Amino acid sequence: MGALRSFDAVVVGGGPAGATAADDLARKGRRVLLLDKAGRIKPCGGAIPPRLIRDFAIPDEVLVARVHAARMIAPSGRAIDMPIEGGFVGMVDRAAFDPWLRARAAASGAEHIDGEFIALERDGAGRAIIAFRPKGAAPDTAPVRVHARTVIGADGARSKIAAAIFPKTPHPPCVFAYHEIIAKPDGAAFDGARCDVVYDGVLSPDFYAWVFPHGDTVSVGVGSAQKGFSLRSAVSALRARDGFEGCRTIRTEGAPIPLKPLPRWDNGADVILAGDAAGVVAPASGEGIYYAMQCGREAGDAVEALLATGKASALAQARKRFMKAHGQVFFVLGMLQHFWYRNDKRRERFVTMCADPDVQHLTWQAYMNKELVRAKPGAHARIFFKDLAHLLRLSPPTHTAPT
Repeated sequence: MGALRSFDAVVVGGGPAGATAADDLARKGRRVLLLDKAGRIKPCGGAIPPRLIRDFAIPDEVLVARVHAARMIAPSGRAIDMPIEGGFVGMVDRAAFDPWLRARAAASGAEHIDGEFIALERDGAGRAIIAFRPKGAAPDTAPVRVHARTVIGADGARSKIAAAIFPKTPHPPCVFAYHEIIAKPDGAAFDGARCDVVYDGVLSPDFYAWVFPHGDTVSVGVGSAQKGFSLRSAVSALRARDGFEGCRTIRTEGAPIPLKPLPRWDNGADVILAGDAAGVVAPASGEGIYYAMQCGREAGDAVEALLATGKASALAQARKRFMKAHGQVFFVLGMLQHFWYRNDKRRERFVTMCADPDVQHLTWQAYMNKELVRAKPGAHARIFFKDLAHLLRLSPPTHTAPT
């Protein structure tokens, strides 16, 4: 057998995390192989905040819509509008966004191959070997093998790379998400500049459902961690509720969404995880694109440091930096989900809280900029006591006519 091709980094998985890491490393002049299993689209509402657009140079033409408000809908049907002050949230369709990210990485110098990861192996010297089967190859075809000085596992919530380096670590807790991309409904009733978030135990007993605009299409989806709960039936009910039964279904997608970062992302030598494989999806909101791309960037920076210095300890810095920047947000969102998503009575009160101007301001500021707002301690104090009052049922829900 001839000498294997060698890469500074092999990135397994070409979603937002993997494509970002590959792009960053290629721009630094590293030899990068981006291996992606073609045809896989993750169910995703597609919201990206201004922080992502700025930090990762996303051009306007990649956006399929701009959202200027969210509408929170309670189990009773009450709806609370949360307008965005002086800004917008960009919307992307993952069927186009992910390929665009991969193409950008390729344009920066990464070699992009559509193929299926088979195994992480080692040669006689202990060097990593990635075995994969290119797209279109017969199942009995011998896998292609390449040497990798480093490996970035960005291959999703059920990561094979994670299983290879942490065989005894259980999968993180997940919400299972399912959505249907449908043609945009006719008529003026549908607001293409607003995201609907529906808190209703009928549609999701422990998470939420959504209707997110994508320009000429709409993402209608739901998430739940409850085993046996029919996500497809819930989406059908949501479509019926909003009058979308007659809209053409373009495609459907489902996948597990991890809601807790893994306690460790690297093997201490030459492999590191990123994105869903590392568990970096925000609790409560299920937001993953920004955190995946930021995690991919941190993983890429850690790999670059290892390649430059030879110090494998550099890999551990990726998780340390990420959790320092976002760990507190994940903790707060995890507590929010734990308390307020338990049942419809609490969900009703949670939506009531969303009408509060302080809640709206701080929520949008935290979401848009990806950090907790510290500039208004008085607002934080007011929210704390309002939250406590709602939790202790000292504040009756406001009854507003459904819209």
